[in-house]
Amino acid sequence: MQFFDTHCDTAMRVLDGELDFAAGKGGHIGLPQLIEAGSCAQVFACFVLSERHPGKEKERAKAMIEKIYSMAGESDGALRVVKTSSELQASCDGGEDIAAIIGLEGADPLEGRAENLRDFYDLGVRDIIPAWQDNPFSGTAFGRNTPLTDEGKKLIELAEELRTMVDVSHLSDNAFADVCKIAKRPFIASHSNCRALCPTLRNLTDDMIRKLSDHGGVMGINLSPSFLDPVYYAQAFPRWQRSLQLGTSQEEKKRLRAEVDILARPPIDWITRHVLHAIEIGGEDVIGLGGDLDGISKAPQGIETIADYVKIPDLLLAAGLRTAQVEKVCYANFERVFREVLTD
Repeated sequence: MQFFDTHCDTAMRVLDGELDFAAGKGGHIGLPQLIEAGSCAQVFACFVLSERHPGKEKERAKAMIEKIYSMAGESDGALRVVKTSSELQASCDGGEDIAAIIGLEGADPLEGRAENLRDFYDLGVRDIIPAWQDNPFSGTAFGRNTPLTDEGKKLIELAEELRTMVDVSHLSDNAFADVCKIAKRPFIASHSNCRALCPTLRNLTDDMIRKLSDHGGVMGINLSPSFLDPVYYAQAFPRWQRSLQLGTSQEEKKRLRAEVDILARPPIDWITRHVLHAIEIGGEDVIGLGGDLDGISKAPQGIETIADYVKIPDLLLAAGLRTAQVEKVCYANFERVFREVLTD
């Protein structure tokens, strides 16, 4: 079984020296683990926030993009940055290399101008999340629930013109509704789960899942325990909120993080529950995998690295899915939608 995963923060952690991609040490994703899993494609996010890199957003994003190219260049042909539909098809149709797709998580490096996406397109970006937290383009799930701005609407239109995937994970409900009105091509929610099962605003409502399906899009199951398991979410989210409040001391933040760290990881079958619910609401073409690996501190029980994705097919088969449906979840749905949106 192949795997197509649509979100990881591995490039950021490699750039910051926190993990060794070639050796597969220090994180959820490394080249050996991708090979062991049988991955055919991985979207590598370039995550940059203005508040963390004020005035240097573009520089930081470009450094991350360069790092992805160097990761591929040092892989002896095992990993290849792909920019076109045919290049992706070559990797997913029995090719010997893994397709690396470059994504921009949050459009802060565009410096508030949609037109700047052209520069990042030229650098190889083929997936764009307009905002991670409220910015000049869009409101977000944990922000003020504001819609797309006029510049945000221009960004969606330009992304479609450039044949770059529009990715609505992190967007507010109102911004999601705006994308539905504007989009003429399929779009994705690369790492979002089902809100009916776990009530975080980062997950999609049933109505959103239906609309995503109606547009030919796909959502990727996020492996964050806070997005999978409502009990874990109820314990972790209030602590996370308190840690972000103004005036919270560093000592208090450290204590809150420690309390979250010792929470029991949810069982692996929460992956199955979200997959089955998404299929029930939006059909078997609407669901895939977007683990958020190396962006989350821990995954459900049984998932230590992406190599453990090999456990997922048996879980889904045991839950009653047919082999063809399991293939759609594991890779075929995202392969389809990216091949449709990307150009040659």
